[in-house]
Amino acid sequence: MSEPQLTVKTKLGWSLEKRDRNFIRSLMPFWEFAYRYYFRVQTSGWENIPANEKVLLVGSHNGGMASPDMHMMMYDWFSRFGVERPIYGLMHPKAWRVSPELAEFAAKTGAIIAHPKMAAAALRSDASLLVYPGGAQDLFRPHSLSNKIYFAGRQGFIKLALRAHVPIIPVISTGAHDTFFVLTDLYPLFKQFHQWGMPWLMGIDPEVFPIYLGLPWGLSIGPLPNIPLPVTIHTRVCPAIVFERYGNEAAMDRGYVNYCYELVVSKMQEELDTLLAESQSNFKLN
Repeated sequence: MSEPQLTVKTKLGWSLEKRDRNFIRSLMPFWEFAYRYYFRVQTSGWENIPANEKVLLVGSHNGGMASPDMHMMMYDWFSRFGVERPIYGLMHPKAWRVSPELAEFAAKTGAIIAHPKMAAAALRSDASLLVYPGGAQDLFRPHSLSNKIYFAGRQGFIKLALRAHVPIIPVISTGAHDTFFVLTDLYPLFKQFHQWGMPWLMGIDPEVFPIYLGLPWGLSIGPLPNIPLPVTIHTRVCPAIVFERYGNEAAMDRGYVNYCYELVVSKMQEELDTLLAESQSNFKLN
């Protein structure tokens, strides 16, 4: 697969060497404030991550471009394992084109471009990897789907796990999708306008075009950045999912890949339903 056409600035997404441990340390106080006082995070299941093995963490994105649960997961990882234990996160290729400053910031925290080549390279380096397969469609899914695992049918993470012989450890959360409220997605309409000649802003297909309520815009049209509301977030690291077959042959078997994909989605939905029920029960008790 050929590399997407990117600017020189965004080429930094193609390197594992941009991760800066000192920069991550400098962010920890800000993450800690958000973790303890703004989102009041409650978390569990970290014993499911083996001490000395690389893993593929698979999460469900929430909360728009702010994605607060992702940042809280990152804080938990670094506070528990230290910045010396390497972990990388896949970031959509289009995100690297939006802002060179954002790209440089993300690369220092361990972000790499979401491409099979870089994902495989990270795992070969014995680092763990965090992926959110649903991407923008997951981040901006309507609020009616806030408690659903939604990966938009993307199965690349399954092939990656099979080829790299690594277990999948799901990471789930509740609350983060209540930090703003997506009413609907107008992308099909704007895609039709584009086909009639309307250019995309910055020449980038956004893949989503939501209408949402949230800070700082009030009512927002389009995938604009948002300030998340201070909602309590519950996160959980789930038991590892280990498949029966691994290797290139398994990764090329469409039927088997689909089976593995459905297995992961169903197990994550079960875990999310359980976490949601526990969170609601605790809220009533308090």
